[in-house]
Amino acid sequence: MAYPAKTDREAIFRTGMELLAEKGLPGLSLRSVAARLGVAPNALYRYFADREALEAAIAAESAHRMHQALKRAAGNLEPEAALHAIARAYLRFARQKPEWYAMMMAPRQCEAPPEPHADLWLFVLGQVARISGEARMAEAAVALWAFLHGVAGLEAAEVFQQPASHMKPRSSVDFGLDAWLRAAAADAESAG
Repeated sequence: MAYPAKTDREAIFRTGMELLAEKGLPGLSLRSVAARLGVAPNALYRYFADREALEAAIAAESAHRMHQALKRAAGNLEPEAALHAIARAYLRFARQKPEWYAMMMAPRQCEAPPEPHADLWLFVLGQVARISGEARMAEAAVALWAFLHGVAGLEAAEVFQQPASHMKPRSSVDFGLDAWLRAAAADAESAG
């Protein structure tokens, strides 16, 4: 039986994703990946020029995985139900894969977004356009994304874990989504 080389692109990438999940961003380096694979660090440079290249690849894969999760959640649901399902999937991804989510959302030094980020954005735009119409779908999508990213940040900071009994994260998310849906639908109606 043939075994894959320790230093093929996929093995390096998979090991990088594992290290990120286990140790967070501080634990991710080409040296740590090489050590885990049992090879010299310079063996990795053929596949990834530097840590930033590995991070960009992980960010792109994270965006791809979120895109797939959001597509599964939306399925063939009606627009409002699809947006609620997408919001739940988005927050679940951010909660369950916080390191991947953070890597995906980190600023990158590149001129154009990598393909998976663009695909994710186009999917969100398409779903939003079903509610808001096409005239202002970009503004509506940014508002929705900002809302969900804000909730994800509050969850990550454990704000909702505080002992205050007045904090109701699930109903607050639904409240915010319903407000967004009403505003987007009203804006589409006034534009139409």
